[in-house]
Amino acid sequence: MSDPGVLRTPLCDLLGCKYPVIQTAMGWVAGSSLVAATVNAGGFGFLAGATIAADQIESEILRVKQLTDDKPFGLNFHMFQPNAQHLLALAAKYKLRAVSYGRGPDKKTVGRLRDAGIVCMPTVGALKHAQKAVELGANAITIQGGEGGGHTGSVPTTVLLPQVVDAVKVPVVAAGGFYDGRGLLSALAFGAQGIAMGTRFLMTSDSGVPEATLARYLSSNDAEQIRVSYLVDGMPQRMIPNEYLAMLEKASSFRRLRIAIRLALQWKAQTGMSVQHAATVLWKSLREDPATLAQTVMAANAPMLLQRSMVDGYPAEGVMSAGQVAALIGSLTSCEEVIHGIVAQACERRASLNALI
Repeated sequence: MSDPGVLRTPLCDLLGCKYPVIQTAMGWVAGSSLVAATVNAGGFGFLAGATIAADQIESEILRVKQLTDDKPFGLNFHMFQPNAQHLLALAAKYKLRAVSYGRGPDKKTVGRLRDAGIVCMPTVGALKHAQKAVELGANAITIQGGEGGGHTGSVPTTVLLPQVVDAVKVPVVAAGGFYDGRGLLSALAFGAQGIAMGTRFLMTSDSGVPEATLARYLSSNDAEQIRVSYLVDGMPQRMIPNEYLAMLEKASSFRRLRIAIRLALQWKAQTGMSVQHAATVLWKSLREDPATLAQTVMAANAPMLLQRSMVDGYPAEGVMSAGQVAALIGSLTSCEEVIHGIVAQACERRASLNALI
């Protein structure tokens, strides 16, 4: 495929990629194949360390390095994972370019990563969280507006992005509502240095998502129907409605709690989390904010239900996280076609705007 044009920002130098387009670490989706396809197309990809089995993380890292001729890529992690320290050690061992995460790592942990030459780039959904992340040492910030899929906030990208750009002195990446070149150019106009996308990369021929699940995504052509629900894990999560969500909406609070506990136990067994580690996570959440205790217990719902859709191929029985842009995507193309198409359109729109001046 021909070069779509030159569109480079300082973010590209920071991450070592050709274009300012980032593939986010979607659970059960962002494995070595998708990351490698993204990186080889000129973007930057993150492995979903939170849902890759602990004994497979290292081999997935090595596979990306092999498939990309050792081009830069990143790894996502959560501090509550029982193998979080192992992931950080692997990131340093293999000199990965960046790590992404949510709230969790303290200043000492971030400092250790930075000392190893790793770019720390958390994802946040609020201005105060962006400021806190920078205070803790983040090199860059990804902000996700409410249009984004999965766990998301209520502030639209067009409001949150300029707030954060004005408030921090590190590169800002915009997420939530992006899928084409017009979006990339608009993000740059707001002051961001690039865009991050999850749904757009999930809906590619390189994602590895089962055909039955992808068919559900392609048939979701009404952005208003891709809505936020609190019923899966107690936190706002944007998803495509399905039979499972309809069941939760009709279920009693007691039944939803039983489901949450059952899935939490399954997640504990699958991740190898010890009883002591689980108790520590629960105690920490209780000590920091008692209101988050139920959310911590219910947080295991999301990965297990995502696995049902994204790995097992039963979209009616799991969760289908999605940004509202899923309604605007009508076909599955490769990561190369997606990234090059976005950059080409952004360059065309830039030229058209320059002609108006």
